[in-house]
Amino acid sequence: MQISSRFTIAIHMMTCMEVFKDEYKITSEFLASSINVNPVIIRRILSQLKDAGLIEVKRGTGGAALKKSPGEIPLLDVYRAVECIGGNSLFHFHENPNPACPVGRNIHHALDDKLYRVQEAMERELKAITLEDVMSDVTECIRKEES
Repeated sequence: MQISSRFTIAIHMMTCMEVFKDEYKITSEFLASSINVNPVIIRRILSQLKDAGLIEVKRGTGGAALKKSPGEIPLLDVYRAVECIGGNSLFHFHENPNPACPVGRNIHHALDDKLYRVQEAMERELKAITLEDVMSDVTECIRKEES
C-alpha cells in the first residue's frame, strides 16, 4: 500500500507558501521549481487545496497563500483534501468475492473492522501533526545548513 505523492507534494507546497510568503510571489511555477515537478501537477493540487478551504489562490499577480495559520492545519486535512479515496476509505476491497467460497463469503466479516482500525490510527496520527510542526523541522534544518 502506498499513499500517492499528492499528499507530500501538498505539504511541501503549503510549507513553501508560508516560508517564502514575504520574499516571493507563490506561483505554480515557483512551487514546481522547489518540488521539481511539472506546474500542471501543482495547479491540480492547488485546486484541491483551495476547494478544501486550506488555501486561497489569487489570479494574476496574487499567488497562493494559506487561509489559516500553520498551527491550525492538521496533516489530516491536507490528506483528505488531496487523496482521492472513495467513501473516505483508505483500503479498497475487491468488489465481488466469491460467495460460493468459504473465504470469499467471510472475508469482509474477518477483515473490515481490522482495516478500519488501521485507518483510524493513521488518521489520529495525521490529526495530531500540524503544518507548523513540519515547518518547524524544515526551519531547523535550514538553520543548521546555514551555520
